[in-house]
Amino acid sequence: MSTEKMKDLIDGRRTFAIISHPDAGKTTLTEKLLLLGGMIRSAGTVKAKKSGKYATSDWMEIEKQRGISVTSSVMQFSYSDHHINIVDTPGHQDFSEDTYRTLTAVDSAVMVIDGTKGIEEQTLKLFKVCRMRGIPILTFINKLDREGKDPLELLEEIEDVLEIESYPVTWPIGMGKRFQGTYDRFTKKIEIYRGNEDSFHVDFDGKEASDEVLQNVTPEYVEMLKDEISLLDEAGNDFSVEKVKAGELTPVFFGSAIANFGVQSFFDAFLNLTSPPQPRNSSIGEITPEYKDFSGFIFKIQANMNPAHRDRIAFVRVCSGKFERGMNVTLARTERKMKLAQSHQFLASSRETVDEAYPGDIIGLYDAGNYQIGDTIIGEGQVFKFEPLPKFPPELFAKVRVKNAMKHKHFEKGITQLVQEGAVQLYRTPYFNDLILGAVGELQFQVFEHRMKAEYNVDIEFSRMQHSIARWVDKKQLKDGMTDSRVLHVEDRDDHSVLLFENEFVFRLFQDKYPDVKLLNIFEV
Repeated sequence: MSTEKMKDLIDGRRTFAIISHPDAGKTTLTEKLLLLGGMIRSAGTVKAKKSGKYATSDWMEIEKQRGISVTSSVMQFSYSDHHINIVDTPGHQDFSEDTYRTLTAVDSAVMVIDGTKGIEEQTLKLFKVCRMRGIPILTFINKLDREGKDPLELLEEIEDVLEIESYPVTWPIGMGKRFQGTYDRFTKKIEIYRGNEDSFHVDFDGKEASDEVLQNVTPEYVEMLKDEISLLDEAGNDFSVEKVKAGELTPVFFGSAIANFGVQSFFDAFLNLTSPPQPRNSSIGEITPEYKDFSGFIFKIQANMNPAHRDRIAFVRVCSGKFERGMNVTLARTERKMKLAQSHQFLASSRETVDEAYPGDIIGLYDAGNYQIGDTIIGEGQVFKFEPLPKFPPELFAKVRVKNAMKHKHFEKGITQLVQEGAVQLYRTPYFNDLILGAVGELQFQVFEHRMKAEYNVDIEFSRMQHSIARWVDKKQLKDGMTDSRVLHVEDRDDHSVLLFENEFVFRLFQDKYPDVKLLNIFEV
């Protein structure tokens, strides 16, 4: 393939995640984007359980039952000469670790904010991860067809709470029952909101209102819009594409995902404001998408996406070169040679065989137990590893055992597979080999129990522990007398030593008593 052809394929790709607090409309926005791409004919809403319709990206049975996303879904489609890779992440904070890992595989993020509530706790956490990784963020303020916070107040909240400059690309005209549309500061057009009917655009320079404008927007709202546009132009931030791509300024769009209003104008702008696949750091330096050899890294493993086949899929972000089905690769961690015969692309749980993929694409590889999260795979040429993925400490712990000893083999298999995909973290006590699960939130335990029963036909029971703080530690630094029931020494699934502290007081006491012991809050895996 010519260098020019390869560059065109790379430049036309966009890989991004959608992040938000639960119920802000993230999954609904995802479905509207799939509608734009022609991938689905009608959108099932997350909460429309009585109709039997569920969000396309919610494929797991428990997601359909509870109306929430508990695992990251990967979807691909084409739109406006671009190849889109979109990741719909769990909004619920109990699954934030899955989201953190997913954010390592994208080049940009869309932050969905509920216009009636503003910035919520989980939004802030995920935003900070994006900032930490320098990921450009575009903001979609949702639910303008409901009464909500004042738009200027929302902008102020974004700047004060998230500590990032904002630039409203579109601006709302009214809200709730008085919502009449949005004004696009780039195109100088008003998109007219018509409820269940299709929207349309009318020209408006921000100063003189034509008869067409006055026929579709209440005159007093036109005057208010003029004043607000003038205020934004004079007192607002200047727009800078460079600042957007550096993650220092977030373009803001207003709309309603459920009404499919403002979504297309947002996505058209998104394609122009975001970057194609970016270089990645590795053990041999920066690897650009144009690097001649194929390379990628595994950021997620999912067991039982097809329960009938008990399969495991490793999700790979392609970083350089061209992937071809059947190609030979090297797994960098073990330097083992492998043939990639089974490869897929996705629309949530639906999949189809993919024969080739390019930088920015996310593909699924059949996994017989060879891969781990964070693994690098490479084609020909020099063996190297991409930067390790961060592992975050859990906050809840429970000993787990199988109720029926005859099911122990299934129990071990289920725990091994679900832990490998990152559903929970697993620890063992060094001498008694007790199994301890670690989770960020209570819902992780519930989903783990549900999946063990539904996918492995195993009933389990938990014994909750009082411990709430975990820190990785160098085993060589541990001495006799340092640990007891309040400071428990365990090992993670990679045999790294971990100390579990009962509470903040015990943790501080340990630090004061052993100031030379280095305790790690984030572990690179």
